[in-house]
Amino acid sequence: MESDQKQGDYKANSISLSGTVAMGTGVMIGAGIFALTGQMAELAGNLFPLSFIIGAIVTLFSAYSYIKMSNAWPSAGGIAMILQKCYGAGAVAAGAALLMALSMVIAESLVARTFATYVLRFFDISGGILVPVLAVGVILFAFIVNIAGNRSIGMISIVMAVFKIAGIGLFGGAALWASGFDFSITQTASSNVDGFGFVASIAFGILAFKGFTTITNSGAEVENPHKNVGRAIVISILICTATYLMVAFGVNASLPIDQIIAAKDYALAEAAEPALGQIGFTLTILLAAIATASGVIASIFAVSRMLAMLTDMKMIPHSHFGMSGTIQRHTLIYTVVIASFLAIFFDLSRIASLGAFFYLVMDMLVHWGVFRYRRKEIGASPYILIAALVFDAVVLAAFSITKADSDPTIVVIAWVAIAAVFVFERYYLGKWIADPEQHAHH
Repeated sequence: MESDQKQGDYKANSISLSGTVAMGTGVMIGAGIFALTGQMAELAGNLFPLSFIIGAIVTLFSAYSYIKMSNAWPSAGGIAMILQKCYGAGAVAAGAALLMALSMVIAESLVARTFATYVLRFFDISGGILVPVLAVGVILFAFIVNIAGNRSIGMISIVMAVFKIAGIGLFGGAALWASGFDFSITQTASSNVDGFGFVASIAFGILAFKGFTTITNSGAEVENPHKNVGRAIVISILICTATYLMVAFGVNASLPIDQIIAAKDYALAEAAEPALGQIGFTLTILLAAIATASGVIASIFAVSRMLAMLTDMKMIPHSHFGMSGTIQRHTLIYTVVIASFLAIFFDLSRIASLGAFFYLVMDMLVHWGVFRYRRKEIGASPYILIAALVFDAVVLAAFSITKADSDPTIVVIAWVAIAAVFVFERYYLGKWIADPEQHAHH
């Protein structure tokens, strides 16, 4: 039993390049389009398609750190490995890695609530107790699928990704066709959107692409990981950028901005009806349900393995509470429980905001760690690393200021939670930074 508890059960070469790309796009498209389009429009007005463009650019800069480190040391711990290689197994690395894991759990609850919101629109229901009920239901379904193992995850991810990209592409193309291919974003732009609001919206744009880290966290299981992890990340980001832009312009052309904001939790379904009629409305809801469900499946797959690796690396405490099986099975259960809690007690806007805070702080620590400790060893450009760090800092500052004005409670919750994570890790590990070479086997 002791050996079972310590083994992550990572199966080398169990995920193909196509399966890896499908996993990354599955997480990104599930959250980015259906959950965040309306949130971004609320902050950026009709300029929200530009938020996707800038978010993609910032993400490509950010991905550089992950690609360079993953090419050198592919690991099932992914981001945890990167942080430990930079800071050692101290509170800085462990705290940042735990923030990443929590942001992934937050993404699961975000996409699960999006699933529920879209499905209920078919019955003309907005809000209510059924939203968290359905959200928890799809999380439990994803748990059952994950128990089946990696091969089933890869196959489901490929099928779902192809279906989603084709369906969403069809939606975006049809909406643009109905509008006469109107790519305008400025003619009816909201006059009350300020610079801070637009820059803050990029935080959600970045969050829409954060699914590429799912690939990093599965590095030890990817075929030919020293090359395919980086390839899969770039391919996934480019596919999602094209998909996001087509849909963003389609939504923008179908509805005035005030209606997009009013329907921010189900903006695509609302935009489908004027562009495509009742059939389009129904098909969009079906597509959203499939896309978000597959997004939850892919996200849970990655975060449970990341938490297992953190446990193996002794960066977080672990108790199996009398459960049998491997650590991965335990962390899968913990992930489902936390995601279900968030889906019940937080609405979409607050879940998205919390995820943005956690992810941006972690991302900045990754870039600084690679720049400070590993850039020469892996041949990374210091200019790209600093650019990625500055981009994150500017977006985080604008997002904090904007949210402090509109929803100060979530700002307080986010920063208190971030501080608590690092204080806890400092207490647990007893030091902020350790010698990373002591843990080179990870």
